Amino acid sequence: MDLLSDEAYLHCIRCGLCLAVCPTYRETLNETDSPRGRVALVRAQQEGRLDRSTNYGDKFFRCLLCQACESVCPSGVELPEILQGARDDVAGHELLPERLAELDRAITEQHNISSEDNTGRLIWAENLPVPPSGQGKSQAELAYFVGCVGSFFPRSYNVPRAFVEILDKAEVDYALLGGLEWCCGYPQYIDGELGLAEQAIRHNVAKVRALGAKRVVFTCPSCYHIWQHVYPEVLGEALDLELFHSTELLDQLMAEGRIEVGPFPKRVTYHDPCDLGRKSDVYDAPRRVLQRIPGLTLVEMKENRENAHCCGGGGNLESYDPDLGGGVAQRRVEQAAETGAEVVVSACQQCERTLGNAARADKVRVRVMDVSEVVLKAMESLKR
Repeated sequence: MDLLSDEAYLHCIRCGLCLAVCPTYRETLNETDSPRGRVALVRAQQEGRLDRSTNYGDKFFRCLLCQACESVCPSGVELPEILQGARDDVAGHELLPERLAELDRAITEQHNISSEDNTGRLIWAENLPVPPSGQGKSQAELAYFVGCVGSFFPRSYNVPRAFVEILDKAEVDYALLGGLEWCCGYPQYIDGELGLAEQAIRHNVAKVRALGAKRVVFTCPSCYHIWQHVYPEVLGEALDLELFHSTELLDQLMAEGRIEVGPFPKRVTYHDPCDLGRKSDVYDAPRRVLQRIPGLTLVEMKENRENAHCCGGGGNLESYDPDLGGGVAQRRVEQAAETGAEVVVSACQQCERTLGNAARADKVRVRVMDVSEVVLKAMESLKR
């Protein structure tokens, strides 16, 4: 985005409504941690009243890119474009914070966010009672793109484990890419370094096409979002693939009667991941899945759907300022506790990690699970 010629920042009337929903501002009460403050910084820099500097760039990488601000802006300010454009501008002038530059280099060199041997992407499958049927397949109708968090963070292994068990029980023809899967490129993209992600984008699409797959499913909303909205832009063409988030596929399989569930007698609240909800407009599928489970009582947090509070794990904030992200997560866990729910359910490996960590740190007596884990538990309850 050309911030100067577009002058999108001039539309801000400084009403302050964004302050009430911005997760980072609510933690720090610092004007430069608010969308309004960040837009003012962009305007000052573009009009020559403020120099680019490391301190200037810092303000944009303390943003979660959750887009809560856009949902309440009465002036139609293109906040996501401005905030991402500022990151692009900072990175283009070689002012990217070193922690994030290191993350981007690791992804380029190792093809994952953990700097681990990428051939180990299926380590999460090793403790399953039966190896996934999609492991080692060279052809399949559906490709399951697991993502870096589910592949390399032990706290998140249960998400892909649960999902492949469900796919196998439903007799879905799917394939896992394993070490042929590379990071989707989302962390580099939001750091303002989309050029670094182009090789991975082309690689991932080529490997999925080589399977003969017509559909791709994701348990990671960030992977899902970048494949939907950025991959076609980089490739210069529409993808010849149907893209599904796991909750959308589960919703479809349950509607077709291919998944049978028993009771899950818990009071549950659902957390909308930002990349799945506000950024991809998937709100109903996960709720329909949960509402089909006998005995499950679904209650909503006071901030839900397009007004949902971020988990604190977006925008690469965990890599840049984990303490700030942790504070955001604690606020969301408190909102969940207010509902009296026994379980907080999300549909994102990163949300599950951040909310789970916050619940333990705050000693909040609430369990954090993924939608896939809940569905698998309900399927298993039929055997009892």
